[in-house]
Amino acid sequence: MTKRIGVLTSGGDCPGLNAVLRGVVHAATARDWETIGFLDGYEGLLSPVQYRILDKRSTAGIMHLGGTILGTTNKGRFVAKVGHGGKALLPQDIIAEAQETLEGLGVEALITIGGDGSLSTSLQLQEAGINTIGVPKTIDNDIDATSMTFGFDSAVTCVVDALDRLHTTAKSHKRVMVLEVMGRYAGWIALHGGLAGGADIILIPEIPFNLENVFDVIREREAKGAQNTMVVCAEGACLGDGDYVTKAKKAAGEARLGGIGEVVADAIAENTGKDTRAVVLGHLQRGGNPTSLDRILGTRFGVHAVDLIAEKKYGHMVSYQNYLAGDVPMEEAVSQLKLVSRETQLVQTCREVGISFGD
Repeated sequence: MTKRIGVLTSGGDCPGLNAVLRGVVHAATARDWETIGFLDGYEGLLSPVQYRILDKRSTAGIMHLGGTILGTTNKGRFVAKVGHGGKALLPQDIIAEAQETLEGLGVEALITIGGDGSLSTSLQLQEAGINTIGVPKTIDNDIDATSMTFGFDSAVTCVVDALDRLHTTAKSHKRVMVLEVMGRYAGWIALHGGLAGGADIILIPEIPFNLENVFDVIREREAKGAQNTMVVCAEGACLGDGDYVTKAKKAAGEARLGGIGEVVADAIAENTGKDTRAVVLGHLQRGGNPTSLDRILGTRFGVHAVDLIAEKKYGHMVSYQNYLAGDVPMEEAVSQLKLVSRETQLVQTCREVGISFGD
């Protein structure tokens, strides 16, 4: 009987997911294994069970496409993250139904492609006896056990493109432009995008900022003849009281961050008198075609996930360290977020080229 493996994409979408799926299918086919793709994340495991058979034909021509051909969700019955990064246990009946589905379809192992929330779900399934392999997916690049996640480079490229465009309109109108970017509780997108895009001020969650310091930087720049200023603000950056700005309260799942850019822009306008505009880049960072780096990284992750199944190295997550695809135990992968340290070389590089963090 042909060996059968499963794969699903869960959580937020990001560029490179289809490259992973294609890598999984090609590596599995080379071993004469059959691949089942479950639809809409973990929800596809529950009644009414939804899946499709994936082969080389169905995954042809998808590597350059954004999104995921399997669909995904960060809602539903498998939510394992609540509030601001808190974790929730899955109901035992949900886990049992998923296990019954996989056993009924003869799926020997399940590849779960997702961020820290989805991988927390995967770990719970593994602990319940379901063979799982995790593949880290997040534009936030905040999974501690891997040096990079696919989707991050594409998101940063989107930020840089936006800053390139905003520079010209800011200079024409002598404005301050505040660009709010994604990243949740980590400032990696803002840090990389701001440096590459020529930002003057970068505000991130890991480095507490004072609005008065931001005002001073803008005034000093204007005194020296720079009449426009570019501010990149991570959505998780906190005000002086240390609280996050959220768009809406959610009954379940993680809180939805957003709105800090507008708050900062209003404060700048009121206290400096500068014409100030806020731009929220939002889901543009998740959409569109993946960069070449994310296509390559996604493919390598997909292939290595199949290698781990062949080695029966269940309960592990694919990781990327020192330019090599490797793996780490799942519990290590989801134990903590990878956050920006104010001592990291990249932060020091930003400071040395004159970028302020508002601290």
